[in-house]
Amino acid sequence: MTGASPPVWVLADPRAGTASQALGIAERLGLPFRTILLEWSFMARLPLPFPSLLGLAPRVRDAFAPPWPRLAIAAGRRSAPVARWLRRRGVRIVQAMRASPAGDFDLLVIGRHDAPPEAPNILPILGTTHRVTPARLEQARAEWATLEALPAPRIALLMGGPIRGQGLNPGIAAGIGAQVAALGGSVLATASRRTGAAATEALEAALGRRPHRLHRWGGQGPNPLLGFMAWADALVVTGDSVSMLSEALVTAAPLYIAPIGEEGRRHLALHDSLYAAGQARPLAEAPAPFTRRPLDETARVAAEILGRGWLA
Repeated sequence: MTGASPPVWVLADPRAGTASQALGIAERLGLPFRTILLEWSFMARLPLPFPSLLGLAPRVRDAFAPPWPRLAIAAGRRSAPVARWLRRRGVRIVQAMRASPAGDFDLLVIGRHDAPPEAPNILPILGTTHRVTPARLEQARAEWATLEALPAPRIALLMGGPIRGQGLNPGIAAGIGAQVAALGGSVLATASRRTGAAATEALEAALGRRPHRLHRWGGQGPNPLLGFMAWADALVVTGDSVSMLSEALVTAAPLYIAPIGEEGRRHLALHDSLYAAGQARPLAEAPAPFTRRPLDETARVAAEILGRGWLA
């Protein structure tokens, strides 16, 4: 690589949810950045204990050449040795999610559900960082203005599914759909890849004659997810999705978590952290009204980075 380098590099993991944590931080800095799309070698499966590019596919290693940026942002365990390798070359490193040794990073951004220790280089947040912003929601509200015609309250239902497996149990999907339909108004529902076709059809049947919009995974037309979030009077998110729960915090709508019965320990810890902060309630407590303030944790992370003067 020759010529001037942008001041920020983003090390983007192949997993979209992990990459969005790093990209979301970079986008909020308001500075030019370069995205390096990571690909892994078999060595990435190992817990490499030293700074190294060995976990990268050989063709990706060529992207790591001077001039170096002032800051690199990464997320996830596999990117940590790469980020540490850059730090050896004088690059400041911001790492989202737990990584070790913690002292090898200039800033670690860790969800409170992971019980981060107290340290000057650790910034605890609720949930995870992401790419949803107030500005993007405002734009989506304008783009999906036709949703205003649906009866209020408009309940956005963001449906996920098991992290591993062949889709969500149709009975669970139907049960959640029936609970949401009973709240009145209309339903704005989205199904994800993990939901599966059978559960999506069960959800559709459960919504019945309740006015609704259902966006199937891989369906035709643009994805209305942000539009649904922007127009929602309340949000219901299945408990398996850390990213959707974190994104929902940017809205001002009451947030309810719908369990699917397959959440792991970390997911349940996330739920508890949101309940303790007054940012969410279990779906079983709906429609009991409650108010919450919008929470933009990604903006707070960006402000912390800028405040440390690394990019001045």
